[in-house]
Amino acid sequence: MQQLGHGETLVARTARELAQLSLGLEDGQFIGAEDDLLQRLGVSRPTLRQAAKIAENDRLISVRRGIRGGFYASRPDANDAIRTLARYLRLKGATLLDIMAVSRLVAEEAAGLACQCADVALRADLARFAEGIERADSVSALIDAEAVLASLVARMSGNPAIELVMAIGYSFGMEEQGTGLYRDPAHRAEARRLQSGLCQAILDGDGDIARLMMRRRSTTMAEWIAQLQA
Repeated sequence: MQQLGHGETLVARTARELAQLSLGLEDGQFIGAEDDLLQRLGVSRPTLRQAAKIAENDRLISVRRGIRGGFYASRPDANDAIRTLARYLRLKGATLLDIMAVSRLVAEEAAGLACQCADVALRADLARFAEGIERADSVSALIDAEAVLASLVARMSGNPAIELVMAIGYSFGMEEQGTGLYRDPAHRAEARRLQSGLCQAILDGDGDIARLMMRRRSTTMAEWIAQLQA
């Protein structure tokens, strides 16, 4: 395999160039036909095809055959990345408590930033969520509601890094349905109360209270999980 400077192979460089071409276009836009890209990138057909497989595995291009075939811009799916990271952490022996120890401060920051959100649609979504909190009375419904609320708060923070960290944490949470979390009706009632308090603080724009409510949520959930594991 041809080696370039700094240990980069020709295939790797070509994959990087394909990714750059893709990122310069909108998702789904046509990058070029194979013959066009052979000339444009100055590589052989086998090299281009190997590089295309790398870029396609990274979800940065899609290759279509037949009529209107060629290379098209693509984008990674955030949910795919989150599931992959969550799977990796589980394989490394991480637990939900491990994730919460890292994500709780991020969640508090998200709650504070969400109070400053001026997006009318997101605020309306949060208000609708708050109105339906009492309907989430089963274990699965409450865990689903926790994930929805976390996603809303993360998006309202306006910080994609916060969205990623919180999504990983709640991806773990969704898999905890068989552990006994929220089986106690008193725990479900308390969880709904804390959800309601957090929503109200964000809608009121009170950053201090929002951070406090998020801290209480994290602390309370950690205590329940620790009790289940004792």
